[in-house]
Amino acid sequence: MTVGGVLSEAWELYKRFFGRFFLTAVIVFAVLDLLTALIEQAAGNGTGSKVLWGLVAAVVGIVGYFWVQAALVETVNDVRDGRADRSIGETYSAVRPRLGSVTIAGLLAGIGIAIGFVLLIIPGLYLLTIWSMVIPVVVLESRSAGESFTRSREIVSGHGWTILGLALLVFLLVAIVAGLISALFSPLPDFFDSWLGSLVGHAITVPFAAAVLTTAYFTLTRDASQATSTTSPA
Repeated sequence: MTVGGVLSEAWELYKRFFGRFFLTAVIVFAVLDLLTALIEQAAGNGTGSKVLWGLVAAVVGIVGYFWVQAALVETVNDVRDGRADRSIGETYSAVRPRLGSVTIAGLLAGIGIAIGFVLLIIPGLYLLTIWSMVIPVVVLESRSAGESFTRSREIVSGHGWTILGLALLVFLLVAIVAGLISALFSPLPDFFDSWLGSLVGHAITVPFAAAVLTTAYFTLTRDASQATSTTSPA
């Protein structure tokens, strides 16, 4: 597996099915980013209002974010054969039974990686690498949250530097593009600048990141399967 190979394959899928990826993400982020913009507005209306909106946004945001992540992984799985067999609604319905596991796994991974970065940078990078396949594993292999961490590490084994480089490059690209998109909306009033800038940025960049990591998952599992079949006795 190479960084260039994964990026190329993911980019082709992303371009060909851009409309599907964009709409899949924008449906959920329209609500999540609206809540974020409302919180920013409520900041000037007193502590009570800010706390209330903050709690609502936290609950909705956590569930919504991981639901769209799961849906994007399933979308990549759906369109890899060159066509979309499910509607967007069917995709969200298909991943709903795994939403609990995806949310728990994603939260635990995020907390662990964040702690790793706070304590020392290297542990954070290590955890980011070995847990990078957690959500694809839960969605595509129907694993539990606990099983997904072991399975993710197993998939990444032997390709750690490649996965780390891929993840860092994607996050850098996403940050740059999101920043440019946000700047385009800066002339708007504060509320619409915050809401629409974040919404368009998320709807464009998050699907690409999901496409890259899911493509990496398929590449790694395919290579592992081929290696096993090659070494197995006839």
